[in-house]
Amino acid sequence: MEKEKAYIAVIVLECGYAGMMVLSKAAMSAGMKPSVFVAYRQAFAFFSLLPFAFFFFTSKGSPPLTWSGLCKIFFVSSFGLALSFNLCIAGLEYISATFSTATFCIVPALVFIMAVCLRESIFYEKSRIESLEIRKWHGVAKVLGSIISVSGTMALTFYKGHALYHTSTSTTHHPFDDQPHSKHQWIKGALLSIAAQFLYAMWLIMQAPLLKQYPGKFRLTIIQCGFSCLSTTIYAVAMERHPSAWRLRWDINLLSVAYSGVIVTGMSIWLQAWVIEKKGPVFAAIFDPLGLLIAAILSAIFLNETLHWGSVLGCGLIVAGLYYFLWGRNQEAHIKAQQNLENIHIETTAPISLDGKSP
Repeated sequence: MEKEKAYIAVIVLECGYAGMMVLSKAAMSAGMKPSVFVAYRQAFAFFSLLPFAFFFFTSKGSPPLTWSGLCKIFFVSSFGLALSFNLCIAGLEYISATFSTATFCIVPALVFIMAVCLRESIFYEKSRIESLEIRKWHGVAKVLGSIISVSGTMALTFYKGHALYHTSTSTTHHPFDDQPHSKHQWIKGALLSIAAQFLYAMWLIMQAPLLKQYPGKFRLTIIQCGFSCLSTTIYAVAMERHPSAWRLRWDINLLSVAYSGVIVTGMSIWLQAWVIEKKGPVFAAIFDPLGLLIAAILSAIFLNETLHWGSVLGCGLIVAGLYYFLWGRNQEAHIKAQQNLENIHIETTAPISLDGKSP
């Protein structure tokens, strides 16, 4: 089970993210403002984690936080979490929950490109960053897997095909089936969602050096939740000043912000940090396509979205791309492990001269 922990963790993460997108879409449809939703979401996350701060902030072995470190964490959390979440929820007003989840699938490609570009950076020295050996089979498999996953996302988005079933109560249509003015709204929502994933990819990349500098995962999670809560609250107050926009009742709005804050933003950020520390940022991002499949199923059940054969084709390509990437990554890890064993064997079997040193 020790080797499978990271895989189980990312599957749990994707289930949580898919459920969040479906509940968030339901809350937006019920009239909740995006900025208020994100502010409540971050507040629920921060205050649910705050009681544990007394145990983890005083843990031994964690370096003290400096002002420069706090400024760095504030910058990362404000852009990677606060701004990313606001853009994502704002775009969700104009697109379906399935399509919004589909934009998550560009995150692995973005993280992979950023990681390869930054692996020679001084800032990422000694960090677990992704490597690329394009002249070897495992490097080709990683690139091919990323391309196939993105192609599956494009097929899911732009190819409709025939419906798998027909429902008389279905109210959600493919973006290109709407009126011309709705197409403009769909483009707006798509661009907002893509911009959100770009910022989220940057946040994933920044977690690796932050975890090296401040190893306390739970402490780093609480600080980032606190800073993002402050940023989102200030933005929401500036956007929505009428008290009625902030009123919560015992309905889908309260359920969605509580679930998104406590389960997803709170617990999942810590779990995401653990996965990044163990396997790196690209491993954490490459499983995002699984959330698309889960969101499509949940949307069909709870939001009456109709599934089409294009969805089947897209999901098949996404799973194939995921397999190729993971195969290449495992082959790369196996080769590196063999090289390390060979280096250790050479060092231990090296001849010793009379003065006690290796020749």
